[in-house]
Amino acid sequence: MKILVILTYYTPHWTGLTAHAVRVAEGLVARGAQVTVLTVRHQPDLAREEIINGVRVVRLQPLSRFSRGMITPAFPYAAARLIAEHDLVQIHTPLPEAPIVGVLARLQNKPMLMTHHGDLVFPAGLFNQTMQRAGYYVLLLAGMLADAVTSYSRDYAEHSKLLSHFKNKLAYIYPPVEIPESDANGAQAWKRELGLQDKSLIGFAGRWVQEKGFDYLLRAFPLIRERIPKAHLIYAGEPRVVYDDFYKHCLPYIEPLKNDLTLVGLIRNPQQMANFYGMCDVFAQPSRTDMLGLVQLEAMLCGTPVVVSDIPGARVVVRETGFGLLTPPRDPRALADALVRIMQNPEPYRPTRDLVRKHFSPEKSLGQYQEVLEKLAAHKPIVAANTTQVKAE
Repeated sequence: MKILVILTYYTPHWTGLTAHAVRVAEGLVARGAQVTVLTVRHQPDLAREEIINGVRVVRLQPLSRFSRGMITPAFPYAAARLIAEHDLVQIHTPLPEAPIVGVLARLQNKPMLMTHHGDLVFPAGLFNQTMQRAGYYVLLLAGMLADAVTSYSRDYAEHSKLLSHFKNKLAYIYPPVEIPESDANGAQAWKRELGLQDKSLIGFAGRWVQEKGFDYLLRAFPLIRERIPKAHLIYAGEPRVVYDDFYKHCLPYIEPLKNDLTLVGLIRNPQQMANFYGMCDVFAQPSRTDMLGLVQLEAMLCGTPVVVSDIPGARVVVRETGFGLLTPPRDPRALADALVRIMQNPEPYRPTRDLVRKHFSPEKSLGQYQEVLEKLAAHKPIVAANTTQVKAE
């Protein structure tokens, strides 16, 4: 089976979407598939074409950046040529060029799978909201052209205006999350290096954008400090994002807490990321919207309790495993209460790797992707790929 994967950013760029795409592509190669990735050359020092862990990566030179995407004039020609060489296409959305891929695949009678990573959510403002609305219709058209669509969870899909249009061709596949076990000695050594050995650490990670809700955590922190004087915030990620400078918006909350907040930057090394989770007493994911939140699953796999917004998609991991706490969204006081509750009595909420893996298995997820793709390649209708996912109450 020859699979063409198309997305805007591939490794070494690193977001949850990219990590998902890399794990699926490399996992399918390990199962015998031939996989080519068509993406943008987002850094000038990257090779135009190379093999990474068995995956052929073809990068197109962008002309310029537009919001979250990149303008690549050569894309239609390159996509048409590569579609002709493969049995089927998988696109990872949001993807501005998704309708182009859908049309090209239809013209060549090649099946297309749309793997959806979350509805577009832009900051306030006329331009941003216009972009969000335009993006919705781009994704709607892409979904109509796709032969099958995957969502991380049934819970998210049943609350998505976009995905509600594709109920007859939806499959639910949990993301194949991989992270090493945390090294306790390494985590404690790092904590000492940062001068935080006597602190109770609240971790958070990911893109510092509005949808992640980090402002609620910053507003909750003074309430936490009233009850836990040694509480300290620690963040892993890139605070300044080109298309959404929400970090600047948060500066009025950050300034009073500057001595209680440590930024360790974007972590690319998996073991170091595992140690980040391992040195945290609790991990917070106070999202406004989130399809699942891979960081909370990574934290759980490293034995760290989590507090997550009770919103569609994001709440799935806590509901499925029984570990951690859910908190009403956009409520700093409720968030503070939940974090304090775990910090004062963590053991009932502390996850174990084996039990988390019973619900979220990379091998199971890859098997479901393989099943869906093989059916599409044979031009057979798909069956929902994760019937064990329960309907949200």
